[in-house]
Amino acid sequence: MRISLSTGTLFTFPLGKVMAIARDAGFDGVELIVNQDFQKVNCRTLIRELAEILPIHSMHAPFMPLDGWGSSIDSLKRCVELSADCGVQLVNFHPPSWMGFELGFWRWLYRVMDFQKEVGQGGVIVTLENMPWVGKRVRMNPHILSSTTKFIDFIQERNLFMTFDTTHMGSGKANFINDFYLCYNSGRIRNIHFSDYGHGREHLLPGHGILPLTRFLNHLRSTGYNDTLTLELSPEEFPRDERIIVESLREILSYLRKETEHPIP
Repeated sequence: MRISLSTGTLFTFPLGKVMAIARDAGFDGVELIVNQDFQKVNCRTLIRELAEILPIHSMHAPFMPLDGWGSSIDSLKRCVELSADCGVQLVNFHPPSWMGFELGFWRWLYRVMDFQKEVGQGGVIVTLENMPWVGKRVRMNPHILSSTTKFIDFIQERNLFMTFDTTHMGSGKANFINDFYLCYNSGRIRNIHFSDYGHGREHLLPGHGILPLTRFLNHLRSTGYNDTLTLELSPEEFPRDERIIVESLREILSYLRKETEHPIP
């Protein structure tokens, strides 16, 4: 199993610095979130320069409008093209938001019959991410396919893979292990976003929330999961001191490896 760091974990730093921190902390690679740094630049050159610091295991399509990137559909397709050109194996994206009136994106999603062939072009793995539940008094999920069973049915019917996000699933069901097994047994998980959730806050350090994360990691070990685990935390979980950030990430990485590696007989 490869362990990546999402560049969103430290998005307050320049991308090159984030890559160097991930390298120094010992991560196998990163998930590169496409953000404002990808506006008005040669994206292929940028990606290749970053990949010289540490391998890029996956790219996350933009989840906000970017100059020159067009619609959510255009952005996803462009990410796939860039990934294919730059040797990145996987592209992850968010489903449409019904609350955000992303009707065109919604209609397009249901018109695609084979995502790996029509979007991934047979060369890049395309994954859809489960999204969080929000609200204090009334809990709701502002994105389509919020039901785990409907999500699984959709990705199976349309040859789409999944990025399983623990904090997103945990925001709706604190004990999310059963839903994880439903997703795992579909054979569709290719990436996992790992972080804690609690008290209405997402992407917390392990132990800062209420999710059974150690048990979850042990389940990963028992299932023999052999794809990518991506640590995706909020920058607010860290101080600004780079040395302390590297030390903290090393400790988390050691914990992840300890709880997922099979003991040597």
